Amino acid sequence: MKITVIGTGAIGGNLAAKLAAAGHDVQVANARGREAVRAEVLESGARVADLADAVQGRNVIVLSIPFGVAGKLAELFASVPEETVVIDTSNYYPGMLSEPIEAVDNGQVESVYTAELLGRPVVKAWNAALAETQRTKGVPAGTPGRIAIPVAGDSEKAKKVAMQLVDDTGFDPYDAGALADSWRQQPNSPAYCTELSLDELPTALAAADRVKDVAVRDSLPERFAALPDDPTVDDVVEMNRAAHR
Repeated sequence: MKITVIGTGAIGGNLAAKLAAAGHDVQVANARGREAVRAEVLESGARVADLADAVQGRNVIVLSIPFGVAGKLAELFASVPEETVVIDTSNYYPGMLSEPIEAVDNGQVESVYTAELLGRPVVKAWNAALAETQRTKGVPAGTPGRIAIPVAGDSEKAKKVAMQLVDDTGFDPYDAGALADSWRQQPNSPAYCTELSLDELPTALAAADRVKDVAVRDSLPERFAALPDDPTVDDVVEMNRAAHR
């Protein structure tokens, strides 16, 4: 597939490298320009493109940008064909990684808000796994204990494409329902960054509680402060799991 990844931070960089290594034609673009793309992102064969050119003639566009800024790309996406699959990987952390957003604080689902800003449908994927999990723990399909990643969206066709790409990055894709249901994989639900298998993930999604999960998300600074110095990915995963026991 022809794929563009917009945003080359930890998540976007991981995805660009993994999707290129899986044999896809991958372009990367960064709003800060070509020079902002780290060299290691390109080592698996991804190519740098200017933002305006990167969205044309592609099958899939992955948005790995800070939550709440998708509206800045709305004009750019106005020329993107309807059949192009757009995947959102962002998460909302008010006061930590984002300014508070009233609509989301009042209950609007994160990726529904993103779709409105962008002016087109999106699929939610890859948001519910830590960057280090994505970088180091992908394994071939059929490997026992393979970590599962939820994928939510309103178009079955688009969701199927996203699920195949999740598989290509080394994780079991799980159909998590419509985009309006993707609150179940938002921070800090039981399914969020807890490294669950395909058998375990449905129970975690069903256990999501919007009030409790927001409280767990907002307690993140205090919970991180209780971790050892220089915590490992396993330390963070265990912290997330413990919050729901």
